Amino acid sequence: MERSKQKQMNESENEADSAINGHFDGRVKIPGWSAGGAAGTPSTAPSSSVMESWREERTRSLEDNEMSLPSIAAAYTTILRGLGEDPQRQGLLKTPWRAATAMQFFTKGYQEKIIDVLNDAIFDEDHDEMVIVKDIDMFSMCEHHLVPIFGRVHIGYLPNKRVLGLSKLARIVEIYSRRLQVQERLTKQIAVAITEALQPAGVGVVVEATHMCMVMRGVQKMNSKTVTSTMLGVFREDPKTRDEFLTLIRS
Repeated sequence: MERSKQKQMNESENEADSAINGHFDGRVKIPGWSAGGAAGTPSTAPSSSVMESWREERTRSLEDNEMSLPSIAAAYTTILRGLGEDPQRQGLLKTPWRAATAMQFFTKGYQEKIIDVLNDAIFDEDHDEMVIVKDIDMFSMCEHHLVPIFGRVHIGYLPNKRVLGLSKLARIVEIYSRRLQVQERLTKQIAVAITEALQPAGVGVVVEATHMCMVMRGVQKMNSKTVTSTMLGVFREDPKTRDEFLTLIRS
């Protein structure tokens, strides 16, 4: 019996040692969430593929940008010819290079890691009331059509003795939005990153966006907006907390 207890203690210590900013291999701990739905009971939930984005290495560097720029520009030249244009006419002479550098900027989130942004901006603070930053401008690129997505992001979290520098919430949005995206994944990535960084009692993220693939092509519905949300911890389990967050972001 004693040997069994000692084994469990050793396994717990090894698990704690393997954590990096609250990230465990294959699992994410979300305070206030449990498989049985009991709010306030810390539990372990299976992680989804978005969890990998927290610990992944940068997939692109400034050196990569310089090396790949000629090939991207050449691809745009091919596209211009395929559209029936003359890449040599005056107005288009520098367009492939401009388009290539613009696309690299639109996807600069691949050059950054969340962990680098947050390491010096997490503070111990005895604050347990809701923190909300709303109307964060967001610009992204639809990975299905390579056209813009733009809108606003609203973030709220319930601190658990730790808070995050307010500007860093906007930085998290910037890093994940400046990639080829779908809105559903973007919303969850933001929420999971905040959960992993702070281990708060709960996190809520709402994204309202216009997709140019719906406005400029396809159904061409000019005033359509897509709204997605991710609620974790008490934001998911406690209707009053969730309603307070949704009311405050609408005010």
